[in-house]
Amino acid sequence: MARFKKIYQEQVVPQLMEAFQYSNVMEVPRIAKVVVNVGVGEALQNAKALDAATRDIEIIAGQHPVITRARRSIAVYRLRTGNPIGIKVTLRGERMWNFLDRLISVALPRQRDFRGISPDAFDGRGNYTLGLQEQLVWPEIDYDSIDKVRGMEVSIVTTAKSDDEGRELLRAFGMPFKRV
Repeated sequence: MARFKKIYQEQVVPQLMEAFQYSNVMEVPRIAKVVVNVGVGEALQNAKALDAATRDIEIIAGQHPVITRARRSIAVYRLRTGNPIGIKVTLRGERMWNFLDRLISVALPRQRDFRGISPDAFDGRGNYTLGLQEQLVWPEIDYDSIDKVRGMEVSIVTTAKSDDEGRELLRAFGMPFKRV
């Protein structure tokens, strides 16, 4: 069993039940999935950029990503409908718990000038999205093997009904929110 899943069951659930006065364990919000998204705009000119980004995300997430394609044409950017413009991977289950553990324990503290993440990046439904500016914060990525520094977006989808519930859920896992 993943370390974070065990923490959720043994520590987070009782803590949230007390804080929000839930009468049933099934009311406690949980993390449904984690989506990692990388925009690869240069894939229009350089097809190898998509392969390099795919390799990096595969190493980080432990799962093969899918290619995201443009939904509509934008002439200014020379973009046509169907052109590959990024990659994403959706993590659930054991991989999701392991990814969250590494994100909170290892990757976030390795960021340059890290002072915590914004507690306000919730979407109104308890889901949280954060951006990482480079893939080098992950210890699995070898600095010499990358072709270009790329950022990524990590969306944590929860079953929380409000931002406050989602914030407390992530805070219980040790998410390093900034003091406001």
